[in-house]
Amino acid sequence: MTDATPHLAAITAIDGRYRSRVEDLAWLVSEQALHRFRVKVECEWFLHLAGSPAIPELPTPSSADADALRNVWRNFNTLDANAITVLERTTNHDVKAVEYFVKDRLRQLPAMAPHAEFVHFACTSEDINNLAYALMLYRSRAEVLLPRMQAVIDAISRLAIEHADQPMLSRTHGQPASPTTLGKEMRNFAARLARQRDSLAAVPVLGKMNGAVGNFNAHSVAYSKADWPAIGRSFVQSLGLEWNPLTTQIEPHDWIAEYFHALSRFNQILLGFDRDIWSYIAIEYFRQAKVEGETGSSTMPHKVNPIDFENSEGNLGIANALAGHLAEKLQVSRWQRDLSDSTVLRTIGAVLGHSSIAWQATLKGMTKLRANPAAMQADLDHAWEVLGEAVQTVMRKHGMAEPYEQLKAATRGQRLDATTFPIILDALKLPPTARAELASLRPETYIGLAADLARSPR
Repeated sequence: MTDATPHLAAITAIDGRYRSRVEDLAWLVSEQALHRFRVKVECEWFLHLAGSPAIPELPTPSSADADALRNVWRNFNTLDANAITVLERTTNHDVKAVEYFVKDRLRQLPAMAPHAEFVHFACTSEDINNLAYALMLYRSRAEVLLPRMQAVIDAISRLAIEHADQPMLSRTHGQPASPTTLGKEMRNFAARLARQRDSLAAVPVLGKMNGAVGNFNAHSVAYSKADWPAIGRSFVQSLGLEWNPLTTQIEPHDWIAEYFHALSRFNQILLGFDRDIWSYIAIEYFRQAKVEGETGSSTMPHKVNPIDFENSEGNLGIANALAGHLAEKLQVSRWQRDLSDSTVLRTIGAVLGHSSIAWQATLKGMTKLRANPAAMQADLDHAWEVLGEAVQTVMRKHGMAEPYEQLKAATRGQRLDATTFPIILDALKLPPTARAELASLRPETYIGLAADLARSPR
C-alpha cells in the first residue's frame, strides 16, 4: 500500500484529492484537534479552580505539577486521540471520554491524584464543547483564514497597481459602456474583500462556563460564597475568548453565525471575481501562461482552460452552502438545548476546508494571468459610441437644448469609430469651445479618475 492509497478511500474530496491543501487546517479542525481543545479546557479549568481561594479543598499545584498537567494538552498526539476514541466506545459520550482521559493522566501526578474528581467540576458537556469550538475557530481565523484572505487581497491589489493605467471597455448589462481601467476593476474587488476580511476579524469569539442550564446551579450548592460569574468570566478570558454571561445549557452560537456570515460574504465576492476573470479570459483581456506538461482538454490539444477559477468557484459554492446552514441552524435550539447542533458543528472543518481550497485555487490561477492590451484596445477602437456620455454632458455644460435626446438619436444601438465620431460632433453644431473640448477625446483616454482610484488605498 502506497502513502497515497488511504486518500483514495476518503469519502470527501477535502480528505482525499485536496488533502495536501488543507494540512494547515487539519491540525485545527479535525476530530483530533477537537479532542485536543477539549483536553485543554478540562486541564485549564482544573488549574483555574485550583488557583481560586474560594475552593480550599483543591490546593494550588506546584509549578512543576501545573506544567505537567498542561503538557497533557500541549503534547497531545494521535495516540492520545485514539485513547479517547477507545474510551468513547464504552461511554458512548465523547466529552465524558475526554474527562476520563484527563483524570487518568492527572492520576499519574502523585500530588494531584487525590483531587481527580475536580476534573470536569460542575461542568456540563457544553461548557467544554463551546470553549473547544471557540478555540478552534479563533485559532483557525488567526493562523489560516485571515493570512490566506490577505494573500488573495494582496494578489488582486498587485494586479490593480500593475494595470492601473490600462484602459478597457466596461460592459454594463454585457453591453459597451464608459471605459475604465483594468486596474480599477481589480481595485474594486480588493477593497470589497478587505472589508469582509476586517468584518471576520472583528467578530467577537464568545464562551461560557456556567453549568447545566447557564445558572451555576451545582456551583452554588457546592460553594455558595464563591463569586461564580467572576470565576467563569476570568476563566473564559484566560483562554483569550470573550465572556457570554447569559446562556442556556449552550452558548447560543450567535457569534458563530456572524463569523460564517462574514466568511460567506468574502467568499461570495471572490466568486464574483472568479467569474469576471473567467469572462475576461474568454474575451482575451487576459491570456493564461502555459504550464509545461499540463493538459487543457483530453481531445483539443490547443486549449488552456481557466480551471483554477472554475475550481475556486465550485469550492466557494460548497463552502457557502454549508456556512449558510450553520449560520441559520446554530442560532436555534429548543428550550434550554437540543443536540441538533452537535453534528452540524462537526462540519466546521468542511466549511473552512472548501474555503481555503478555493482561495488557493484563485491564487494559483492568478499566477498564470497575462494582460492582453491589444484585445482591450481593439474593443475600445470599435466602441466610440461610448463617448456619447461625454458629449451630452459637455452639451449640458454649454446650455444646449436636449443634449441627451440628441445623442440618443445619433448613437443608440449604433457602432461608431474614429471616422464616424467626428461626423457626429459636426452634426451637433456644438459651440467652438465645446467642439474643441471633445475633438481630441478617444475611448482609451475617457477613463475619468480610474487610474488614480486603482492606485488608491481603500
